[in-house]
Amino acid sequence: MTAEGELQQGTLLAIDRQAAISRLSLKALYPLRLTRSPLRQQWQPYHCYEIFRQLATLLQAGLTLAYSLQMLAEQHPVKQWQALLNNLADDLSEGCAFSDALKKWPDVFSPLYVSMMKTGELTGKLEECCRQLAQQQKLQQQLSAKVKKALRYPMIILALAVVVVLAMVTFVLPEFAAIYKTFDTPLPMLTQWVMGFATFVRQYAAALFLALFLPAIVMRCLRHHLGWQRFCQHFLLRIPIMGTLARGQKLSHIFTVLSLTQQAGIAFLQGLESAQESVEGVYWQEVLKGVRDRVTQGDPIWSSLTKAEIFTPLCIQLVRTGEVSGSLDSMLANLARHHNEQTFQQADDLASLLEPLLLIVTGLIIGTLVVAMYLPIFHLGDAISAG
Repeated sequence: MTAEGELQQGTLLAIDRQAAISRLSLKALYPLRLTRSPLRQQWQPYHCYEIFRQLATLLQAGLTLAYSLQMLAEQHPVKQWQALLNNLADDLSEGCAFSDALKKWPDVFSPLYVSMMKTGELTGKLEECCRQLAQQQKLQQQLSAKVKKALRYPMIILALAVVVVLAMVTFVLPEFAAIYKTFDTPLPMLTQWVMGFATFVRQYAAALFLALFLPAIVMRCLRHHLGWQRFCQHFLLRIPIMGTLARGQKLSHIFTVLSLTQQAGIAFLQGLESAQESVEGVYWQEVLKGVRDRVTQGDPIWSSLTKAEIFTPLCIQLVRTGEVSGSLDSMLANLARHHNEQTFQQADDLASLLEPLLLIVTGLIIGTLVVAMYLPIFHLGDAISAG
């Protein structure tokens, strides 16, 4: 309740109940009831770039930054985001810079957000920086989701095929085996192979189950180990099709961040640092750190990229041209657009190629089992007719 006796409700972030009461008292609010709202496990990137897109629109309309954040907090459907936006608005009301307020939430806002907002504050182009950042983040999320879908689709289909085969071998084939024992005629060779495979699976089911799931368990246990992460990310790049997709997605992200920071007037070394801190994967972070160290020591950018041995010849050629001609920002934008469009196209091509191919493979596996099960019945009918 306010000092005037008006009832209000809202959401805020606090360590405990006493801290929440203290924050309310600073706003001249008298709490009547406090209810704990469960936080979601993760801060969704979708909400993050949508907030900045809406923030750019409100700033363009002439609203102040603090009031815009309060409006977004009132309209947001997720309580934890409501509380976060209210906290940011409170920090601004207390005289804190927007970039410094974002820096307090590293789990939500990457260093790229902080750098872009700081640039917007210094240049007076906060609205433009918010809009460009929202577009970049949305594009990267769409590209990342498309690549993950293209890589995940074959795994799901193959796993489904394995489950179907194991179900038929475990539950269906034993019933047919009992029927085949009553036949006096020899079984076809294909049926004998399938029956032998079914017997092997039933006898060594525990060992096969362990062989299938043990690697997944080991990978899950090692997922936080930096050496294992580095090995997996480096090994993924060596896989013919999957590696091309993963490389294209990472290069698109790196050059988009570098282009965005260059257009905003941020120094290239600081842009490299933002790219290093915002890219996913310890292997790629170490690659960018090596590039930044070499540039700091005085090496040309194109030479530093060459020594990294991970960037394509097109990247090195265009960056070298941009350095010589003084148009590095436009060359970085061209590289970001090229890798983004190419990766989107490769993901579409992979999905369109794998869809019929996996259906054919699955159909061949299941069709072979069905033919092997019913072939002895056809042979038995031939034997009866001949008799």
